[in-house]
Formats: sequence, C-alpha cells, structure tokens
Amino acid sequence: MSRSSSAKNHYITLGVSVDASLSKIKSAYRTLAKQFHPDCNQDLTDHEAIAAINQAYEILGNPDSRAHYDRSLGLHRADHTPPYKTRSADGMDEDRRLERWHRLVYQPIGTIVEEILNQLDEQIELLAADPYDDELLEGFETYLEASRLGYATAQQCFRKVSNPNAAAGVTSYLYHCLNALSDGIEELHYFTLNFDDRHLHTGKELWRRAAEMYHHAQDGMASLNGFY
Repeated sequence: MSRSSSAKNHYITLGVSVDASLSKIKSAYRTLAKQFHPDCNQDLTDHEAIAAINQAYEILGNPDSRAHYDRSLGLHRADHTPPYKTRSADGMDEDRRLERWHRLVYQPIGTIVEEILNQLDEQIELLAADPYDDELLEGFETYLEASRLGYATAQQCFRKVSNPNAAAGVTSYLYHCLNALSDGIEELHYFTLNFDDRHLHTGKELWRRAAEMYHHAQDGMASLNGFY
C-alpha cells in the first residue's frame, strides 16, 4: 500500500502508533517531510505524498484536532492534554481576563512571529547569491540568532498571565506556530553547517506551517473581538 493511499488514516501516513507522543509525531513528520518533499527528491513519483503528510501532521500535531480525529476512529482517550492549559481563576471576570491576555500575550507574540516569518524569503534570497560567502553566511546566522531570541521571548510571554478559557483554541495555535518556528530555526542552522539543501527545504516547510498556524490563531482571535 502506498503512503498516499493510506492518507485517510493519519497514524499510518506518519508511521506512528495511535498512542504516539507529540514529540514522536513531530519527529516522524520531520523525517518524512525531508524524504518526500519534491525539492529534495526529483525522482519522486508519488506527488501527493507531501500533501498527505502535511495533512496528517496538521491533525495529529494539534491536541484538539487529534482528540476529535481519535473520536472519529472510535478511540476515546483523554490523554491528549492541550499545551499551556488554562490555569485557575484569578478573580477577574472573563472579558477582563481576555483583554489582559490579548494585550500581554497575544499581541507581543504576534509581533515577534510576524517579524521572524516576514524576513525569511529576503534572508534566503540574500544568501542564495553565494552560500559560501562568509559575510552573507554571517548575516543569515545573525537572523537565525535573532529568531532564537524572539522565540525565547515569545515563550516567556505565555507565562505572564493565565490563559482565559475563551482563548484556548488561539493559545493552541500559537503554541504550534512557535513549535514549528523552533524546529525551523534548527533546520536552517543545520544548513549553515553542511549546506545540505534538504535542511533548507525542511526549514521553509516548517516556516510555512508556522505561518498557517499563526493565521488560524488570527482567525480565532478575530472571532473573539466582540467578546472584550
């Protein structure tokens, strides 16, 4: 059976068990993304494979969508704990709690994410002139280091205030966005060490996923605008 023909079962697509941890799912996705990406394998005949892999990871990499998918398979488990769980009430009503979270968490993280995402194409274009040029490579590494610092700052933002119940979905999307950015930074760093284009392609794919998750977070936040 080809991998694309098993796409309806996302666990089979990624080659993981139904009890696989998030880290195991992430590792399987990264391995397959390198193997099946057409830019990395010009002889690839199954052109739908990367689409199936991306779809499987989009579902299984998100605790909420994974739980829903598991229920559709008849797997009724309560072990997919969402990241950054909502903490206990802090004496504020929900609309004030959401307003504070939007101001102290969502907005700063959004600024950081947009700054990191919007620079990648330009940075790669500059480096493409001569990847072996020390000055160009140093500029690219400076960008990656700034991205690491931005990621660390965004992680700190999550711990500033309690996550309101109304923003649980948005929080999950932001988490997965930052997770993809972290993995992408690592892949792009590997490229600067060995100039293997597979790392560059995987890094760009992870950037694409981060942008997708961020857009979902924006849509979720837009639906809450009237809430506070």
